[in-house]
Amino acid sequence: MPGREDEELAQAAVAALKDQLALAPKPGLPDPRDRAARVTRRDHCALRWSAGALAPGLAAMAAAARRTGEPTPQLRAELGAIGRCTEHSVGLAGGGHRGALWTLGLLVAAAALDPGARGVEVTATAKRIAAHPDRAAPRRPSRGATVSARYGAAGARGEARAGFPHVRRALDALARARTAGAGEAEGRLDALLTVMSTLQDTELLHTAGPLGLRHVQAGARAVLEAGGTSTEPGAKALDAFDTDLHARAWSPRGSAGLLSGALFVDSLATTEHCAS
Repeated sequence: MPGREDEELAQAAVAALKDQLALAPKPGLPDPRDRAARVTRRDHCALRWSAGALAPGLAAMAAAARRTGEPTPQLRAELGAIGRCTEHSVGLAGGGHRGALWTLGLLVAAAALDPGARGVEVTATAKRIAAHPDRAAPRRPSRGATVSARYGAAGARGEARAGFPHVRRALDALARARTAGAGEAEGRLDALLTVMSTLQDTELLHTAGPLGLRHVQAGARAVLEAGGTSTEPGAKALDAFDTDLHARAWSPRGSAGLLSGALFVDSLATTEHCAS
């Protein structure tokens, strides 16, 4: 049964996901702006609504980690089983968040497993959990796994087994933006673009192929090289990039999920979710 600390970690993770959803403009991704494309607005509302459905599963993952006490194969199997049940619950609530659930689930479990860990310590513990295979996982490969195999991309599993390098890159980008005096929203957008600039996003590879992926990576780099979203040239480049990706219907969802993970890890630096 999840305890108070587990519930707090789960709520912090859901808050991080909602903070990511609240950012605008997010190139190619749903956001809360009053856009003419009403389907985008409905998608955003559905995503915010269904985000709350992750909380019970994330709390259960934290409780499993706290109870187990070590990043064992048994813990990995239990997290996988909880994750599959949570996916079903989220689907009933409107769907979405599969990538964020994978990222946040491992990071929440890592935070519960290593109370007091912060930043790269959390991602290092998540790496130790992800190193074990989930032997109870469905044998039929997911779309992401199929795309990863086709193009040699790391994919979600590779990202976790490497210790979430793009979560760490996002954390570094947040720190740089704050040091430079950027607003919090602009810092988070810069962190998102930092992830997008190098991530081999399997969703993009599926919909746009390697050339499309490189187009998105180059567009993200262009915004950052223009000075970032807190500058006038960077903001103009961001708007143009956002318009371009929406027109192409290319959605870098993998980057959004990893940013959510970074915002969760970042929140641990100023709170005591893991206190015993």
